[in-house]
Amino acid sequence: MLTIHLNKLRFFAYHGLYEEETVAGEEFELDVHLQYIPATLPIHHVKETVDYTGVYKLIKERMARPELFLETLAYHIAEDIFTNFPAVLSVDITVTKLRPPVVNFTGNISVQYVVNRSAV
Repeated sequence: MLTIHLNKLRFFAYHGLYEEETVAGEEFELDVHLQYIPATLPIHHVKETVDYTGVYKLIKERMARPELFLETLAYHIAEDIFTNFPAVLSVDITVTKLRPPVVNFTGNISVQYVVNRSAV
């Protein structure tokens, strides 16, 4: 089994429950890990693997659609990956809100969603 890691993907987006989040927007960071079994090794062509540029494009498109909850956002990203990349067997997504609008809060907030294709 191989794992492809897309790490520290940064997006400016409008996800959240509060008005300031949906109007002003904020920065998010994503880590996405995809597991699959390649049809052949070694890999000599992009068609023999999961094209991470295509995965990035799906994530970027999904990040442009506002969601109230990070949990829902992570779910939809996983769903999009499974729909468009049949070889992917599992997805592990962490969505981090880098500066959440919480008074006197100095950290960040993350949601992690781990799912196997068989569970979808």
